[in-house]
Amino acid sequence: MSRSEATEDKRDIRPASNTLRRAPIGLLILVTVIAALGAACIGRYQIDPITLVRVLASRVVAVHATWPQSTETALFQVRLPRIGVAMLVGTALSVSGTSFQGVFRNPLVSPFILGVSAGAGFGAAIAILLGGDTLAIQLSAFGFGGIAVVAAVLLSRLYSSNPTLILVLSGIIVGGVFTALLALMKYTADPDNKLPVIEYWLLGSLSGSRPSVLIGLAAITLPVTALIIALRWRLNLLVFGDETAHALGINVKRERLLHITLATILASTAVAVCGIVGWVGLVVPHLSRLIVGPDHVRLLPTTAFLGAVFVLVVDTLARSLTSAEIPLGIVTALVGAPVFAVLLRRGERAWM
Repeated sequence: MSRSEATEDKRDIRPASNTLRRAPIGLLILVTVIAALGAACIGRYQIDPITLVRVLASRVVAVHATWPQSTETALFQVRLPRIGVAMLVGTALSVSGTSFQGVFRNPLVSPFILGVSAGAGFGAAIAILLGGDTLAIQLSAFGFGGIAVVAAVLLSRLYSSNPTLILVLSGIIVGGVFTALLALMKYTADPDNKLPVIEYWLLGSLSGSRPSVLIGLAAITLPVTALIIALRWRLNLLVFGDETAHALGINVKRERLLHITLATILASTAVAVCGIVGWVGLVVPHLSRLIVGPDHVRLLPTTAFLGAVFVLVVDTLARSLTSAEIPLGIVTALVGAPVFAVLLRRGERAWM
């Protein structure tokens, strides 16, 4: 890259960064709290807002209980853990998508670009066929999602062409292999017993959210997300291009591998918990860019909050629109695709 090209790239970034509005973190926190309280009230077991506040306050101060014990059970054992899991899954997928888009300098990249979803789906199918419980399915999905990414990285090193392009193509190859293996698992599964379980898991759902699931998900998602946000300024340097980033003192290969690893951990963890939920890691980063612009210093924190709210709202719709819960992946597709079409129309210049 010539000096003039590097200067042109910097002009693409710097004016935008200087005119960006500050990320409305306070407003996003308020919206997140309101969405969580609203989701806690909505469901097959309705809880009015006043009772909700009293039940929550009873865990801190002495409040005379005028509600049945079933209300506390439904709230603390089912609904609040599901709300927490939904928010963490949304944050993980959104931050992962933003990170991948920055690393590959492509706003159309999703968290599943390196075969995470195909590998995780294959791992879950194996665990289901072997009769594993929920924990075994999650661990198997997480493990094979990571294996898929490692295979894609190792395969990309066999070629000497453009490393970013080759890595994406390697992910497509690995994803295709795991997709074929998943189809083989579905073909051999018992159509009356195992196959419906595999299909339902692949459609995505948060129905299995429990306090233990929330704790395990938080133990991985929160520190990894915090680390990505702490390193967010380095993504801005990677966007300049490999030569410019290297001239600025950045070890490009190491930084790219670090961000890919962290983003993969987030995506694999989310998929392991709720199955394959598409569009979140593609739509939310674009929406965030319309709000705060392309600067990752502001973009990543905004994306984390918006992703949490997006999945929380979609999951609330999935479990309350009909008597039978709609798979989460279906609702995210029905909501995400039209929203993405509108964002592309309105935000053609949001990406640098």
